[in-house]
Amino acid sequence: MLFENMSMAFHAIKANKMRAFLTMLGIIIGIGSVISIVSIGDTLRSMFTDIYKDVGLTQAYIGIGYWIEDVHQSDYFNLDDLDRMKEVFGDEIAYIDSGASASSKVQAGRINMDFDFTGIDYNYIDVQPVTILSGRYLNEGDILGRKKNVVIEEESAVKLFGTADAVGKTFRTTIYGYTDEYNIVGVYRKEMSPFMKLMMGGSSDRGTALIPYTILTWPNDYFYYCHVFAKEGIDLQNFFDRLTAYIAKIKGRQPEDYSQTTAISEMGSVDSVMGGISAAVGGIAAISLLVGGIGIMNIMLVSVTERTREIGIRKALGARTRDVLIQFLTESALMSACGGALGVALAVSLVSLGGMAFGIPVVIKPSVVILAVSFSAVVGIFFGLYPASKAAKADPIEALRYE
Repeated sequence: MLFENMSMAFHAIKANKMRAFLTMLGIIIGIGSVISIVSIGDTLRSMFTDIYKDVGLTQAYIGIGYWIEDVHQSDYFNLDDLDRMKEVFGDEIAYIDSGASASSKVQAGRINMDFDFTGIDYNYIDVQPVTILSGRYLNEGDILGRKKNVVIEEESAVKLFGTADAVGKTFRTTIYGYTDEYNIVGVYRKEMSPFMKLMMGGSSDRGTALIPYTILTWPNDYFYYCHVFAKEGIDLQNFFDRLTAYIAKIKGRQPEDYSQTTAISEMGSVDSVMGGISAAVGGIAAISLLVGGIGIMNIMLVSVTERTREIGIRKALGARTRDVLIQFLTESALMSACGGALGVALAVSLVSLGGMAFGIPVVIKPSVVILAVSFSAVVGIFFGLYPASKAAKADPIEALRYE
């Protein structure tokens, strides 16, 4: 019976192709809009997740709050504080440093470039892996001895020296008022996700290099932040709360006097905002489905009127009220489902083409596609219920007399 009803529905739709297409257009636009917006939202959320994975999900910056007015030098961190934290939380800390960085102009021969220097400890590679192309990474001796040794990023080496084989070369720069020669001991490459590359906008005119963080804490060894990576598998929020409380205790402060910026909380905030935007815009786009459903109801009412004699003949030949109801509901649901399928095809094509244009992988969840097509069929059934009910309740005698 189901296949017979579907066959009859196909014939009815085929008999009025243009009218059926125009009726489905609202569903096509509605489903296409909803899937496109949801997919774009999921893609952006995936992009930010990958970005945070690139920079490290278990890291945090802890420092005296910007809202504190009576700040003293003792409120800041020093190297002894880092050692004490390693001793107390050694089983939970994967990495810790001062979070210091600097920007400066460097000169190598006739070449001048702006460089961003990141101060690191020797085991930074454990939490932020890179590929060493030549030379070596910074070691413990470089850190303790405050040696003017540098590990430079591959593209930066090419721009500064004209070659990636820059180990042994030197450049001159001024950091915190001290001008000196820095020796390159290694060249590295950082692998990044496609999303991270897109956010960085490709090549940059600025150079990037890693130097001992102890150089950037010189000469008084006080610094504003504590940069921490927690070990995998622990309760991050609980750990950072306990660490902040410990810092406040050794500094004679209250825990609320120190700010805590974690990657996981920032990612959660971004994910929440993106989810809210997707839901809001998707809800607006879903209004098109309502309009499409009204269009289906309208055209099905017209179809019932046009086929009044057909309904009368079927009933006169023994068709039950339920049979007529199911026939028109099947036609309504089929028309809506076809519109949903076309809307899915349109959305997937547009989103995929957009991803190819920007060079990023898009996220299209199969569950969303299945849900969209199923929902479009439900819309067809819901808005086709009244026309189908009207057809089913038609009096066969009156229907046969209809001209």
